[in-house]
Amino acid sequence: MSPGLSVVSAPPALNVVNLRVQVRRADGAWVEAVSGIDFSVERGQTLAIVGESGCGKSLTALAVSRLLPSSARCTFDEVSLVGHRLDLLGEREVSALRGRKLGYIGQDPMAALNPVLGIGRQLMEAILAHAKEMSHHDASQAALELLRQVNLHDPERLMGMYPHQLSGGMRQRVLIAMAIAHKPDVLVADEPTTALDAPVQREVLALLRDIQKQSRMALVLITHDMGLVADWADRVLVMYAGKRMEYRATKPLLEDPLHPYSRSLIAARGRRGDRRPERGLVWSRYSGASPCPERSHMAVGLRRAARRATPSAGGSAPPPRRWPAVSFTAITSRSRRQREHVSS
Repeated sequence: MSPGLSVVSAPPALNVVNLRVQVRRADGAWVEAVSGIDFSVERGQTLAIVGESGCGKSLTALAVSRLLPSSARCTFDEVSLVGHRLDLLGEREVSALRGRKLGYIGQDPMAALNPVLGIGRQLMEAILAHAKEMSHHDASQAALELLRQVNLHDPERLMGMYPHQLSGGMRQRVLIAMAIAHKPDVLVADEPTTALDAPVQREVLALLRDIQKQSRMALVLITHDMGLVADWADRVLVMYAGKRMEYRATKPLLEDPLHPYSRSLIAARGRRGDRRPERGLVWSRYSGASPCPERSHMAVGLRRAARRATPSAGGSAPPPRRWPAVSFTAITSRSRRQREHVSS
């Protein structure tokens, strides 16, 4: 490099700083459910957000997409989407970017699709929302091409069908087609394969990976599958009770997790016939559902966990046998073997 020249790195596709989400209780009081979440995703990369049910993963995804229900509200220090500061824009400006720059795939296709409208009409509405100058005929052709792109056979027949007439995998592919209709720079996928059986899961995930490679799309993937995380993700955000426990590159986090909760989450992914007692001991420390954010014992528990993880904070490191090492290679190979067994 010539003297005096500097390399200017491209900004991340999505950058979130100090995200906080509050939800309203039945008595009208507001409770903070997500506290101080930071993360960023580069173009062409995948960020996996993991944690047990109720930890705030879906709330985080909805807040970033500005799709929170009326019973929730959020604040940010900054949310930038390919150069656009979403935190400084109004709802109309954000709606213009959503779908065109930011795509979203929810957990339940039946809840996301309108049961009284045909698949073709819903796809065309998604296309025309950001291409108002397009004719009805061109929108219909574009919808057909999207159905082909997500590997749905006989798209002409599917255009006239309703959501209840499709299988779960077909409905999920329709949602993916709607999300990628305008080739977004960032796609948020909230457990996109939860309701699907294993062979269809593999097909849908392969489809998402192909789309990501073709368009260099940034992907935020919410999942419980640590094998999928090992195979796919470039970075991992571990959440517990609405807080960020750990945020690192995938391989170092899986092979040497720093936070006790990350270790427990990885160790909880048992194998058939695995009866090692230390796995049960690890998980017993964090058994049960995520604590309610308004209860003080949640904060106390996290502070104790942090002291155990950081000897300099007054605690000592956990005994090695209580935190069994988990091989990154072992996780990825087990995940691949399971998917190959299902597909055979």
